[in-house]
Amino acid sequence: MRIRIVDAFSARPFAGNPAGVVLLDADAFPDDRYLQQIATEVNLSETAFAHPLPTGGTADWALRWLTPATEVNLCGHATLATAHVLHTTRTIRFATRSGVLTAATDDSGTITMDFPTAPLTPVDVPEAVATGLGGVEILSAHDTGPQVGDLLVELADEAAVRALTPDFRTLAGHGGRGVIATARAENPAAGHDFAARCFFPAVGIDEDPVTGSAHTALAPFWAPRIGRAALTGLQGGARTGLVRTELRGDRTLLTGSAVTVIDGELLAGG
Repeated sequence: MRIRIVDAFSARPFAGNPAGVVLLDADAFPDDRYLQQIATEVNLSETAFAHPLPTGGTADWALRWLTPATEVNLCGHATLATAHVLHTTRTIRFATRSGVLTAATDDSGTITMDFPTAPLTPVDVPEAVATGLGGVEILSAHDTGPQVGDLLVELADEAAVRALTPDFRTLAGHGGRGVIATARAENPAAGHDFAARCFFPAVGIDEDPVTGSAHTALAPFWAPRIGRAALTGLQGGARTGLVRTELRGDRTLLTGSAVTVIDGELLAGG
């Protein structure tokens, strides 16, 4: 079984967010326990598993995403990585837990994905989040709905986002998938409109370098505040990547590049 490691939301190796990608020849997924064992062994924020579907249906591939600890409902960077591995200039349709998602690759290899926009609901800041983020000033907090499952918190400035040193054990206790911390860019001339970092200790990921699914919430949060539907987000701490977003009502386009860094063979059978 062939397995690749792909750096997503980056045009160069060792940046962006690495994802495992396993393309299966069979017409069904192996046992769930075996998939989880592979994802745990790969030990990246997500490993994507995909198998081809019969022609003439609503999707071309079935796609699932697993963290080292559990399966998730939506993952952007591993979807981008899978589309990159499939290496086609036509639009690919993936059947997922979040419905049919599409990924279109242009001649340069840049990939644009069509994802559902996350609904944002203002909420009070949970005590576990306030404490887990070290008591930093939080300007607002929004629930992102069940599909994404995160709490989005707005901080005063980009420097505050960069300086975060969370208590991950405390953050894990607030419920939901995790926390998105964001602020408007200090200098838009630097090439991004907003900055973000994402923390998911509850699903086995302390910090995710670049989270496509989080941008389905970041796009509707920042678009009305900045006054443009098309924006660029910079995400990450030590390791960063760029996500171009375009808000289209109940859909959000996510655009980025990817590069394969490891191509190998999985020897253990299920």
